[in-house]
Amino acid sequence: MTPSTGAAVDPYRADVPSRPRSLAAAPRRFRAYNPTHLDELLSRTRLSEEDRRALRAVAVVFPFRTNSYVVDELIDWSAAPDDPIYRLTFPHADMLPAADLRRITGMLAGGAPPTALAAAARAIRHTLNPHPAGQLTHNTPLLAGRPLPGIQHKYPETVLFFPSRGQTCHAYCTYCFRWAQFVGEPELKIGAAGSAELRTYLAAHTEVSDLLVTGGDPMIMSAEMLGRYLDPLLNDPDLEHITSFRIGTKSLAFWPQRYVTDRDAADLLRLLERVVASGRNLAIMAHFSHPRELEPAVVDDAVRRIRDTGAVIRTQAPLIRTVNDDAATWAAMWRRQVGLGMVPYYLFVERDTGPRDHFAVPLASAVRIFNRAYRQVSGLGRTVRGPVMSATPGKVCVDGVTDLLGTTMFTLHFIQCRDPTMVNQPFFAEYDPDAVWLTDLRPIPGSESFLTEWTNPPKLPHP
Repeated sequence: MTPSTGAAVDPYRADVPSRPRSLAAAPRRFRAYNPTHLDELLSRTRLSEEDRRALRAVAVVFPFRTNSYVVDELIDWSAAPDDPIYRLTFPHADMLPAADLRRITGMLAGGAPPTALAAAARAIRHTLNPHPAGQLTHNTPLLAGRPLPGIQHKYPETVLFFPSRGQTCHAYCTYCFRWAQFVGEPELKIGAAGSAELRTYLAAHTEVSDLLVTGGDPMIMSAEMLGRYLDPLLNDPDLEHITSFRIGTKSLAFWPQRYVTDRDAADLLRLLERVVASGRNLAIMAHFSHPRELEPAVVDDAVRRIRDTGAVIRTQAPLIRTVNDDAATWAAMWRRQVGLGMVPYYLFVERDTGPRDHFAVPLASAVRIFNRAYRQVSGLGRTVRGPVMSATPGKVCVDGVTDLLGTTMFTLHFIQCRDPTMVNQPFFAEYDPDAVWLTDLRPIPGSESFLTEWTNPPKLPHP
């Protein structure tokens, strides 16, 4: 529909032809699915009733949420349960230890009351390292001697902010390292009601240059609600040292309509413009796990609209067994991202939490997959770093496997660290084909301080 002559044109409306080559389809209503819909959805698979009972048991312990876009447009149901997007979003029996799976399955079969099921699930969750990398014990900052809920400060330059209204997602990844945010246990949830304390803390810490708004998914919020958190920070003279805003989101993969046809999509894009207009770099930290998430035309349109605000889109995801554990998948994904103007950023290692035993890929395999994928992309795609472990001491990159003086070893370095003096310093660990995490590694003589010293790392990177 062409606007009338002289009328003000909103460049972010989906029906405005001045937006070049708009690929927006008709508006789609967001419909979420939760565990009450699991049987209905699983009827599309070839799974037996016994298999379905096991998946219902897993959904008692771990969160399950998906939506109509994922179900109808991303999953190839003819290939389920082996389809990678199905694996990405639906529970699997191996996500629980066998004994725990038998226990919950038996309770469901025996008609256990909801209170008993909740208690059993709670006990299991607390054995699965619900908050890894010192999120609660080491990263929570203090203001006037009081802990600040919903704020984390691990590295000197970067503060993480968890707005309470953004602590859910359009759909949940089965491997999510923040799964504990979504299980309804208040003591496991991280969230801040408002940004006033964040503003006070940032004003007092001029070493901070980057603010990362995360979740959950901040883009689950309305534009008006997200603006309540961000707008007060944009033109504050006491916050001029904050030069970059980042927003972590999976919305481009799981609900790209957020930027195209949602009722307040234009308002959201204008909010992003305001962040850029404040003189800050704005990075949308987009989570893409598989090339199929990039195929729908609406994704092209959403990416273009975000980039038109002046924001940069950087992409990241973990390497996950049964979802994206091959080089061709990553190479295809990085090439497509670069073609859309996005910047590949991190290939992560699955964190040591929740169903890690099911999804983890050994570090030796992760290095091989990363290197083979890296060789298949141009220089524009080689901005990506990996495989990277977001561990308690910092972000540890596994650079490779080498033989030195008759010893096979991993070479590693810190991309980020609680102790900045250790950043970018190489260190070494004995080669172990089965190691999946930093704590599985044994240091080579001379590298002990990089591994063993971090058994009890400092709680914050500043006084």
